[in-house]
Amino acid sequence: MKELVCIVCPKGCRLRVDEENGYLVSGNSCVRGAEYGKNEILNPTRVLTSTVKMEGGLYRRCPVKTNIAVPKGKLFDIMNALNAITLTSPVQVGQVVIENVCGTGADVIATKAL
Repeated sequence: MKELVCIVCPKGCRLRVDEENGYLVSGNSCVRGAEYGKNEILNPTRVLTSTVKMEGGLYRRCPVKTNIAVPKGKLFDIMNALNAITLTSPVQVGQVVIENVCGTGADVIATKAL
């Protein structure tokens, strides 16, 4: 049995996921918590936020994030891809920095206009 804290809402329910019994989730106070608990065990995902190098502007780094959640196991690969690029000013909010990063189907987008 795995124990997790649900992060879907501010309540922070303490979930228990029974892997031997069809990933049955208990301790949740809503349906979203049950879905989160099962997905966190079977296929954990995260939205990655970071920064990339900038040149030609006032700032040295530009904040970025993935537009959708990506598999947790790919986070280090994505960070390596981000470390390998340098943006040139100007950059617009929502501008795609890397398309389909590491084959995840997610785009890395700029989150600030610089």
